[in-house]
Amino acid sequence: MKLPTCLLLLLLSVPLHSFPLNSAEPEFIRLVETSEHKALQVSVVRYQPRTGGELIVDLVGAVHVGDRQYYQDLNRLFQNYDAVLYELVAPEGTYIPKGGVENKSLLSNIQSTMKDVLGLSFQMEEIDYTQQHFVHADFTPEEFSKSMDEKGESVFSIIFNLWRAGLTQQLSGQSGTSDFDLMMALFADDRQNALKSLMARELANSEGMMKALEGPEGSTLVAERNKKALTVLKREMANNHKSFAIFYGAAHLPDFHQRLISDFDLVPVSTQWVDAWKLK
Repeated sequence: MKLPTCLLLLLLSVPLHSFPLNSAEPEFIRLVETSEHKALQVSVVRYQPRTGGELIVDLVGAVHVGDRQYYQDLNRLFQNYDAVLYELVAPEGTYIPKGGVENKSLLSNIQSTMKDVLGLSFQMEEIDYTQQHFVHADFTPEEFSKSMDEKGESVFSIIFNLWRAGLTQQLSGQSGTSDFDLMMALFADDRQNALKSLMARELANSEGMMKALEGPEGSTLVAERNKKALTVLKREMANNHKSFAIFYGAAHLPDFHQRLISDFDLVPVSTQWVDAWKLK
């Protein structure tokens, strides 16, 4: 499996920058490299009604393995909302205790391996999902399988499309990582930081791959799950809540951005950046 494919499977500090109304799509993940600060960052993009009002919807980007401090920052941030809508393909009513639950899926095993290799922490073990205002906003396993069947998708087709998109990106020169770079990182004196830096670069450049995966119709992995989350958002809005966080993988946020504009008439008004991986 090519390196970009492995990184994309994971997808599934804070100066404020203002955006004018009707602005172009904001960034949702980036790599910052200056002499004083090097980090993979994810955004918290705030949306409010185009015509004004008290409603707030924040897209809170997630990477599923990250620094423990990153998750601690998010835990504090989430206390400020009436409702936090989170992603997790699981039966309704699933309870996530503090410290997470044991998960032996392929994706979980990949994430666990990456966590250990890179010296990072796992989202499900660090985020406090026991808070009463946390709301499940994702497919059940049955809904996920049904959507994939209706679209003629499979786990194999998703992996193949990711591999193909990654290969296209490499051949076109859009990917800055080569097999030689990976080999050099593996034999670096500080191998952990070298690998983190390499993978952070891939994650920051992964937007084109995800758009290729989605295609014009949208995939179950991103678009259809986003639709479900926004159905839950409408339900929670009916409960007279005013402030919301949608806590989803960074790869989901461009699609959320388009849907919040077109379906809710919300526009981005500010972006906050949070360090997910601090790099040496």
